[in-house]
Parts: sequence; C-alpha cells; structure tokens
Amino acid sequence: MTDEGRPVRPFRKPAAAAGVRNDAPALDALLARVARGDEAAFEQTYDQVADAVFGLVRRVVRDPAQSEEVTQEVLVEVWRTASRYEPARGSAMAWIMTMAHRRAVDRVRSEQAASDRQARAANREQVVLYDEVAEDVEARLDRERVRRCLDTLTDLQRQSVALAYYEGYTYREVAELLTVPLGTVKTRMRDGMIRMRDCLGVEA
Repeated sequence: MTDEGRPVRPFRKPAAAAGVRNDAPALDALLARVARGDEAAFEQTYDQVADAVFGLVRRVVRDPAQSEEVTQEVLVEVWRTASRYEPARGSAMAWIMTMAHRRAVDRVRSEQAASDRQARAANREQVVLYDEVAEDVEARLDRERVRRCLDTLTDLQRQSVALAYYEGYTYREVAELLTVPLGTVKTRMRDGMIRMRDCLGVEA
C-alpha cells in the first residue's frame, strides 16, 4: 500500500535461503526507475536489498524488533531519496548500505541517550529523596537539641527566650506579658541565650 504516495509495507525478514535471481534487474537501473516513482521497481529493489540491510542493521542495533523498524525506515528512505543516488560515486548497494549503517548508528545513539536521560533522572530523584530525608532528620535533631537546651533554663529565661525569639515579641512586650521589669527581662534573656549557646555548642 502507499503512504502519501510512497509504498510502505511491513518489513518481512527474508528467508535465510533467499537470494537475488540471476535475471533480476541491476540495482542501479532499479534505483533510476524508483527515482521516477516506479513502485514495481521499488518492490524489486526491496526484495534485492532487504536481506543485506537487515543483516547490517541487526549487527549494529542487536535488538530484533528495533532492527526491523530501522530496516523499514531505511527502505522507505530509499524510496524517498532514490533521486539523490549518483552512480559515479559508488554502487547502488554501497549507497543503500551506507544509509542503513547511518540509520542503525543513529538508533543506537538515540537509545543510549534516552537510557542516559532516564538514569540521570532516576539519580536526581534519589538525590532529592536523600536530601529531603537528611534535611528532615537534621531538622528534627535540631528541634530536639533546642528543646533539651531550653529545659536547662529557668522558667523566666525560658519564657523570655520563647516569647522573643519564637513568638517575635519585643523586650518591652515580653516584660509586659510576664509582668516583670524590662531590665530583668533583658538580663534573663542575655543569660538564657548564653546558656543556650553553650548548650548547643555554638561559638560566640
């Protein structure tokens, strides 16, 4: 059948014993007719080169299913670009096999690139997951250390520090809330922060 005027048929893996008949038209002449849109000539070209193309592609790509896909792509490209073949630059078979090798290498590189992208994505996900877990553990440990250090303070020191540093109140507001002189709050706050610093192991 045709696809946009180009003959496209499912790739058939040639039988092992298949070969080109002695009376088969020369491939160069067939390509000249294919270039003019001769579908019958393309069918004959297909039968002559499919075995060799598949064999070369299979050696490069390895995977049987992908080798069939690439072989089909090569044969369709032969139909589309037959007019570009120049006999003076080499045989028709060499031209087709060069095309097949290029396509096969491109497929291998594409598959490798896709595999590399998947590996990098998986690695990034693992790193992100590790970082998230590490940060969560670190945050929990820090909160636990802070809680233990707060427990070492006097009630007034602990209340003053909590209100000022965790609730955002000013010294004057803390003094009013605790109904103690402002100077006392400042002193207790200073002493409490020194004890917290020493407990947490923070250098001044």
